[in-house]
Amino acid sequence: MPAIVVAAVVGVLFFLGYRYYSAYLANRIYALDPAFVTPAHQLTDGVDYVPTNKHVVFGHHFTSVAGAAPIVGPAIAVFWGWGPALAWIVLGTIFAAGVHDFGSLAVSLRHRARNIGSIAHDVISTRARTLFLLIIFFLLTLVNAVFAVVIGNLFVANPGAVIPIVVEIPIAIFIGQYIYKTRSAALVPSLVGVALLYALIWVGQQYPVDIAPLSEAIGIDNPRNLWVILLFAYTFVASRLPVWMLLQPRDYINSHQLFIALGVIGLGMLVGWNQIVAPVVNDVPADSPSIFPFLFITIACGAISGFHSLVSSGTTAKQIDKETDARYVGYMGAVGEGSLATGAVLAATAGVVASRADWDALYPDFNTASGGAVGNFVNGVAVFANNLLIPLDLAVIFAAVVVISFAATTMDTGVRLQRYIVQEIAEVAGWHRLARNLTWASLVAVAVPLAMALIPGGGDAGYTFGVLWRLFGTTNQLTAGLALTVVAVWVLRMKRNPLPAVVPLVFLLAMTTWALFIQFWDFVEAEGRSERFVLAPLDGIIFVLALWLIVEAAMALRKGAARREYDDMGSPLDADVDTGEARQ
Repeated sequence: MPAIVVAAVVGVLFFLGYRYYSAYLANRIYALDPAFVTPAHQLTDGVDYVPTNKHVVFGHHFTSVAGAAPIVGPAIAVFWGWGPALAWIVLGTIFAAGVHDFGSLAVSLRHRARNIGSIAHDVISTRARTLFLLIIFFLLTLVNAVFAVVIGNLFVANPGAVIPIVVEIPIAIFIGQYIYKTRSAALVPSLVGVALLYALIWVGQQYPVDIAPLSEAIGIDNPRNLWVILLFAYTFVASRLPVWMLLQPRDYINSHQLFIALGVIGLGMLVGWNQIVAPVVNDVPADSPSIFPFLFITIACGAISGFHSLVSSGTTAKQIDKETDARYVGYMGAVGEGSLATGAVLAATAGVVASRADWDALYPDFNTASGGAVGNFVNGVAVFANNLLIPLDLAVIFAAVVVISFAATTMDTGVRLQRYIVQEIAEVAGWHRLARNLTWASLVAVAVPLAMALIPGGGDAGYTFGVLWRLFGTTNQLTAGLALTVVAVWVLRMKRNPLPAVVPLVFLLAMTTWALFIQFWDFVEAEGRSERFVLAPLDGIIFVLALWLIVEAAMALRKGAARREYDDMGSPLDADVDTGEARQ
């Protein structure tokens, strides 16, 4: 079947979901009010709270939520067949991610743009804040560990990508300084940055950087591990810089890359008329992880991702000009990530291979599929780019640069957020010196995922894809479950229908706890020390957090119908949660 036909069908389904289901959510569930004064206007400060055009906000929000995760997960999950992978992406995007991302944004707007964890303290229980902090700590630990290895593997496999990625850092810093000092718009400087980045792809091809000799000289067997160490050393420094200096200008550059990549995938499929050669449903080996429940945690970002609630609430919510813009920004952001995930599925099933035999060689078992997923995406996108007359060797570096850029931005943000979480956990625990010491908090934020990324065993791919990716998926889905619980209770207390949030909530918690239970016993019964003494306890802790979340969600929903603390528009009736000043 032609890949472009499948892409077109998925695009139509996403359009229908936005046109009808998001309208139902906006009008009947979240009851958006164009006259409501948003936090961007209530608390305008010209720094964080800034009323912004919805298209600009969408661009920032989309690039913030769409990293490398909607590429990696789908490229692994096609192991079970492209049919189930696409079905979960489409249904998850329309009925789960759209509800979750849109709902997190809508609730935050009614709570002065506070983050979802802070709102959970008020809406669910005082214990929910602690639960949120613990889940997010594990989520960010696994995110940072996973993406460090993703980048390390890509640098080893594509040494021509090293120079473009490394030089992108000073380019972004220069752009940040220019914008900050001149107060200029970001569009033109960021486009110049993209042009320079792509010019450097040719330089990288001519001068590839291979650190294998250095790795061997200092006694590190796998050069990927040296890259991992260097990456965490870099993020330790980068996470301490002001966001305008590196993170924001790099985000500007990557926002253009994201749309360019989607355009290359779509046009390349159309011009090349590439055929999907992989099976709709794959006959996997008997010892493989079962499609239920592991498909639904392997594809987290791209179907539903709890990380999005952290971006929607407390960040994007501060920039919304009109409350009705939340439908476009929140729901369409989920659709955008679902589109990127669709592109990953098609690149791994139609672009990278020309025959079923070729595909079977890439996906013979789950470990091989997991370890080669990112490379399959890179090579698939390179084929699509080659259809547009871009030389194949340059196209491979282009695709690698896209993935590394997204993953590096995720790491920059992830380590910074991890430091915040470490400081907040330390404050709650009474460790006030750690909470106030930026250096020590940053060291903890770096050291824990670094140790996780360097777990020995698991072959060349390590445990990152075969195991840690699934653990990342479970914690991501638990975060989504917590956000959906907040949304469901908030809707219920307004006497509206909570089912759009409750149904995906129940499904996610069922799949997550099921997967965690299976993995726990697999680790306990394994022969390796890493499985028994590192991964099994980690899985067990996350499993306990899942059970805790189930209990909190059930109690909150049961009490929610009997309590009404919000007016008809969803604003607190009693007092302003930030200032304590009466609102009614």
